[in-house]
Amino acid sequence: MSDRYPCGTLKRRGFLGAAAAAAASPWIGGGSSRGDEPATLAGAGTHGPKIEKSKFDLPGLFPGRVVEVQNKGMVQGGRKDHAAIKAGLEKGLVALTGADDAVEAWRTFFEPGDVVGIKVVPNGYPHAYSSHELVLETIAGLKAAGVKAGDIFVYDRFRPEFINAKYPEVLPDGVRWGGLTAKGASSQIETEFEGFKDDPVAGYDRDAFVRMDLVHLGEDPKDDRQFRSHLGRLLTRTVNKVVAIPCLKDHRSAGITGALKNISHGSVNNVARSHANHFTNVCGLFIPQIVSHPVLRSKFVLQIMDGVRGLYHGGPGARHDGRWAWDYNGLLLATDPVALDHVQLNIIDAKRKLEDLPPVAASGKARPDRTGDEDFDVRQPQHIALASALGLGTYAMEGKGPLIRRDVITI
Repeated sequence: MSDRYPCGTLKRRGFLGAAAAAAASPWIGGGSSRGDEPATLAGAGTHGPKIEKSKFDLPGLFPGRVVEVQNKGMVQGGRKDHAAIKAGLEKGLVALTGADDAVEAWRTFFEPGDVVGIKVVPNGYPHAYSSHELVLETIAGLKAAGVKAGDIFVYDRFRPEFINAKYPEVLPDGVRWGGLTAKGASSQIETEFEGFKDDPVAGYDRDAFVRMDLVHLGEDPKDDRQFRSHLGRLLTRTVNKVVAIPCLKDHRSAGITGALKNISHGSVNNVARSHANHFTNVCGLFIPQIVSHPVLRSKFVLQIMDGVRGLYHGGPGARHDGRWAWDYNGLLLATDPVALDHVQLNIIDAKRKLEDLPPVAASGKARPDRTGDEDFDVRQPQHIALASALGLGTYAMEGKGPLIRRDVITI
């Protein structure tokens, strides 16, 4: 506790003054101007420099729209086909945007001068992770739109997991990479990491955070850091846009780990408090509150879900050597993370039904568990609907109000 700091203790005027001083960086981001007002879990406070709303704010350019491209040649016998994945990505982007070709589709979101993050999911390697082929094609698309290689950052929250998934071995020269947390998973509340002072990715912004009255069981509630999840400096000070590459996977606490959880648990520190143990699982509320931060809401402009190989049980880390992984052979594209995750939930539940497993929402240690692999009393896919209630996207598949439009293309 030698690194305590009084984040959020400034009064509103003082806080905004400090935020303005921090805005010297051209891509500085931040949160709402609520000052140091107290927050509860159900009404968490976002803090940081003000950021202007843009046309890309979630749910983005195409609210309620999900384009799915299926191609049985994407993976066969454990081998992924780069050309098939490239064709699926290009077809999906054109269908989502209505552009004449893939380059024009990329230019719908990106332009010269943009500094772009690519958020990958290494957890689950080598069975269910953001495929190298898909990452490389995303980089190629950004370059085609005019983004310089040196302005592209491929990253995850944990640097060791990123390296373990062999991304540094395949990334093109000039593209930068790293992890927001430079050390192992035990580093939950640190904002700085010894030996990584000059690393362009590592570290968290002390002035941009989400505050919740939620402390990891067993930690000191007198330590003010325990109440805050700080955004990565890469997101607040460096990139102005992010392409997310979530995966088609279940999750034993959140129900599924898709677009929303990739944003929430991949962008901030101190996330273990959201699912500390089997009986204090609050992912259902934590995920929507984090994603609501104005920096995250404005910068995650495109979602490309890797469904080449999915995981219908045992996620997110593909337990038991990928026993529950399967070749789905699909990519799903959207700007709306809520719509994308609801479609994903239906896909996973359909696969679970085929495998004689209960739906995600009816799974957990407190429910009948014939696999013996549940870690939390009750899973919480309700985070998807709650995110919709906060205006982050479209949830309804049928009934009244805005509905999700899912277009399936087979090639």
